[in-house]
Amino acid sequence: MKMKLRKPVLFLLLVTVFAPIVLYTDTLGTYFTSPSSSRTEFIEDLSTFTFGGDVRPLNVLPQESSTSLKEPRGDVYSENSSHSLSDASDTLSSEDARKTRQLTEAESMKYQTATGSSNDGVEVAMNGSHISQVTDNLHEPQQTDKTSPELVSAGKNESIAMETSSKKKTSPTDSNQTLDSTKTETRHDQRTVQTSGKVVSGETARGKDEERNAQTVPPDARVRQLKDQLIRAKVYLSLSATRSNPHFIRELRLRIKEVLRALGEATKDSDLSRSANEKLKAMEQTLAKGKQIQDDCATIVKKLRAMLHSAEEQLRVHKKQTLYLTHLTAKTLPKGLHCLPLRLSTEYFKLNSSQQHFPHQENLENPKLYHYALFSDNILAAAVVVNSTVSHAKDPSKHVFHIVTDRLNFAAMRMWFLANPPKYATVDIQNVEEFTWLNSSYSPVLKQLNSQSMIDYYFRSRADSDPNVKFRNPKYLSIMNHLRFYLPEIFPKLDKVLFLDDDIVVQKDLGGLWSLDLKGKVIGVVETCGESFHRFDRYLNFSNPLISKNFDPRACGWAFGMNIIDLNEWRRQNITEVYHSWQNRNHERQLWKLGTLPPGLITFWKRTYALDRSWHVLGLGYNPNISQKDIQRAAVIHYNGNLKPWLEISIPKFRDYWSKFVDYDQAFLRECNINKLGGS
Repeated sequence: MKMKLRKPVLFLLLVTVFAPIVLYTDTLGTYFTSPSSSRTEFIEDLSTFTFGGDVRPLNVLPQESSTSLKEPRGDVYSENSSHSLSDASDTLSSEDARKTRQLTEAESMKYQTATGSSNDGVEVAMNGSHISQVTDNLHEPQQTDKTSPELVSAGKNESIAMETSSKKKTSPTDSNQTLDSTKTETRHDQRTVQTSGKVVSGETARGKDEERNAQTVPPDARVRQLKDQLIRAKVYLSLSATRSNPHFIRELRLRIKEVLRALGEATKDSDLSRSANEKLKAMEQTLAKGKQIQDDCATIVKKLRAMLHSAEEQLRVHKKQTLYLTHLTAKTLPKGLHCLPLRLSTEYFKLNSSQQHFPHQENLENPKLYHYALFSDNILAAAVVVNSTVSHAKDPSKHVFHIVTDRLNFAAMRMWFLANPPKYATVDIQNVEEFTWLNSSYSPVLKQLNSQSMIDYYFRSRADSDPNVKFRNPKYLSIMNHLRFYLPEIFPKLDKVLFLDDDIVVQKDLGGLWSLDLKGKVIGVVETCGESFHRFDRYLNFSNPLISKNFDPRACGWAFGMNIIDLNEWRRQNITEVYHSWQNRNHERQLWKLGTLPPGLITFWKRTYALDRSWHVLGLGYNPNISQKDIQRAAVIHYNGNLKPWLEISIPKFRDYWSKFVDYDQAFLRECNINKLGGS
């Protein structure tokens, strides 16, 4: 009997002793494994956190357990997920992100206290999980910033399934704890998403700033750096302290040669050779040696100032020489244009007297027709003026061109228009030498032009003795330039005349100018003044009392080149005598420099009628910035300036407006090798 009772007692004893051990081991088996495996689990894949046999998701990382459904990383599954995700894109400072991480860690500590866990290893792992979450979000920003509705819905379903399974396995108390931890966990996840979004936004902003800085780097940054190094090298070459070191001087000169060779003709970094960076670094090292030898900043600054002053002086001299050479080039006749009058003159004198006359001579004094006055010694330029005017005229037969030239070009000019007569229009060529009434006893300007002082002024050997190089133009020695002040004498039977320069192109019919009522004014002009330029004080000497008492320095200037003139009003107001009186007062050039516009401003003071600007657009001979819109609207475009359209120095994009009225297949032009200049 005792033996029978002993066996059950021993069995119960064994069960009583080993059952707690077995139960204890099973309960913590999934939690307290070997230290190395536990540490590896937290570091490599913190997917589950088991407490008391329940599967609890971590605060930051999404849950991933072998016993539960797998959730996508980085997604938040809560009712307020959309709100938290929208806030994740807000860009905040790094201080805000740090505070958010601290708040998250504080909430984690509260969670551990509520669940009765004080394990240090778990705390470290959870703190580390925040860093891992932020790092993962930096690599996968699209997962935290934009979550598809399908993933959110799936996440909600999985969370509900997990909560249901947990409720089945735990007591009501554990269930309440699970709900509380789930709410806390949701808040943690929302804050984590916001923090990661802020970090991503900060990184994106920094990336944009770096990209913007890269875009602002000039394309010639290295070229400028190399040139700056050359300047610094020249400074060290001239300093006494560095010159006493022959080894350094040899090295520096070698570096200068290398940099010059690498720089070449480059104007931007893409033009530099591949070795340019190496040369730049080598030069920088050599210059650093020079800085060690000569570290006196005051001496270097003094030398740099001397170099700057020398460079400025050289620039001033070069600018003056360039200006003079530009004027010289502008007034030098191209070889082809020198050949053309010679060739035409030869052909003209081969004609018999009956062939040397122009048709329609009866129109020359008819006041009902449209008369043009053109004074020129340039055959090709005069031809363009006539051709462009006739081609745009509504009725060419009503247009009469009076061309006055000098003795040298008289035969050639006549021959050109005899060989190339304008369609239906009338042309007359006159020789200024035949104006016997125009002599020094009548014209003060002609007397001045023939004086020795005037000739010396224009033909002195040194061009830089007078700062106003543009006034040292030999054309002012020609009476041809002053014929515009003698129009009533040249055309005694005409009522109105349109004065044209030979460097203009007509683009519209000009017949409407003759029907204008000038309201008692003598001349119709297009004013050229702007805010501070092309006013009277630019052309006249207002330090002279004669000028300052009679004229306004801020009065608006205007231009010759296309002017409708009422000859009857001219005669009534005796304008020619006004011109002569002011020319006599300016015999020593104290009122204005030589030219025709300053005496024109004085002579026609308060006698001008302002035309609309579209009649006359100026500046094509010096200003490349004239808009195409203004040119297309203009009735007349004017190549005033040195860059005439028949010269190679002309502005390319404006050449075609002029050259399209020249027939380069004409026999005389081919014989003189006059070809069309390249346009833009």
